[in-house]
Amino acid sequence: MEWIIAIGGVGVGAVASFLILRNQASTNTAAAKQTVSDAQAEAARIEADARREADATRKEALISAKEEVLQLRSAYEKEEKQRKGEISRMENRILQREESLDKRNSALDAREHKLSSQQGDLDRRRRDLEDVIAQQSTELERISGLTREGAHQELLDRVKADVVREEAQILRESEQRVRAEADKTAREILSVAIQRCAADQAGEVTVTTVHIPSDDLKGRIIGREGRNIRTFEQVSGVSLVIDDTPETVILSSFDPVRRETARVALENLIADGRIHPARIEEMYNKAETLVRERVREAGEQAAFDLGIHDLHPELINTLGALRYRTSYGQNVLQHSKEVAILCGLMASELGFDEVVAKRAGLLHDIGKAIDHEIEGPHAVIGADLARRYNERADIVHAIAAHHADIEPNTVLDVLVQAADAVSAARPGSRRESAETYIKRLEKLEEIANAHDGVERTYAMQAGRELHVMVEPSKITDQQATVLAHDIANQIENEMEYPGQVRVVVIRESRAVDVAK
Repeated sequence: MEWIIAIGGVGVGAVASFLILRNQASTNTAAAKQTVSDAQAEAARIEADARREADATRKEALISAKEEVLQLRSAYEKEEKQRKGEISRMENRILQREESLDKRNSALDAREHKLSSQQGDLDRRRRDLEDVIAQQSTELERISGLTREGAHQELLDRVKADVVREEAQILRESEQRVRAEADKTAREILSVAIQRCAADQAGEVTVTTVHIPSDDLKGRIIGREGRNIRTFEQVSGVSLVIDDTPETVILSSFDPVRRETARVALENLIADGRIHPARIEEMYNKAETLVRERVREAGEQAAFDLGIHDLHPELINTLGALRYRTSYGQNVLQHSKEVAILCGLMASELGFDEVVAKRAGLLHDIGKAIDHEIEGPHAVIGADLARRYNERADIVHAIAAHHADIEPNTVLDVLVQAADAVSAARPGSRRESAETYIKRLEKLEEIANAHDGVERTYAMQAGRELHVMVEPSKITDQQATVLAHDIANQIENEMEYPGQVRVVVIRESRAVDVAK
């Protein structure tokens, strides 16, 4: 291809030269002839050079093509050789596998022949054994005096007795295992319920005092010859105690709602300034209406917060009265809501009806609203009240059983008991007087200090934890464990306390030296 291009270039050059010479021939013929001769000579030379270059290029292309053909042939032969080697190896493996299969078939045939002969021997021996067993059975029946059916029945009876004994053992082990798992599961459910419960701390206590702006009002409250105070006590049913306490009037009554009504009425009278029998009666009637409305709203709000919407109106009013009832400083209505929340959380963990559990928890202490009017435990009173207003039988039973006044026998009973205990025992739920609190801490330290080897004792965490420091020279590590157990047992036997007390015995020995 390259030499064709070269020849074409030569031709183009010749034509160009011819045209140039022809143009010049018109002006100078002689010079043109000479130029034409020179051009022809040059064209001949260029054509010869081009032919030589084309021949050389063609030879190089032929040599390159031959080399490439040789390389391709060599690669093909190499690949063919590898393929033949691989095929040869595969054929060898197949031959080896066929030989192995032939040997295995021969071994299997030999084994099958051997098994066939052994099967014949086994059949013969089985027949002989059956004959021997039949003879022995006949002889045993003759010796024992029992028929085959009788011996079979006796054997079944013995096996049955063994099975019953083993079954009882398995049941005992299963029961122990189930109890252990149930205790673990109960702890997990309680911990989850406590963590998820976000009930408020008890912040209300029973109001028994009324503040007055000045001691001069005490005379006006008493009235001429005591007529105002007598009227107030007759109308309200609450005793007024006016003593030397400055700017304070004390109200005394077992009925918390009545005491709250009297407090509102007295505060309104003091604010109004007109204190006389007619005004006292009027103010008390207004206060009674106001407190009754507050009681109803408190009951409705508690039921609404917990998603309970079908309570009887009388139960709602009684429930709202718990707003003014406290137990060890814990507001009973708030406590009832907290118990309901805990019951619902634990019921959901167990797959139990959450609404029923909340309802039982909310109503469990409803008897405390009227226990000052009716004789008997508040749990029984509350159960009777719930039964009267057509509450479900299982809810009534749970209310009556939450303090074990009757035997708890359902899941709901146990849920209410557990939630009530958790709500009452959690830190901050109940209060005690400073004097009782100090005496309890002193008693804890006194019990621990009475043991030999005790160096110092510290009651911590509001009396819920007792740290006991012992002398390491007198108490060993093993004795420290025994000492903690003894102190805990003594606290359980000699003291009454909410929740539990953790006893920690600390034994520490130090060796100190100084490098000089």
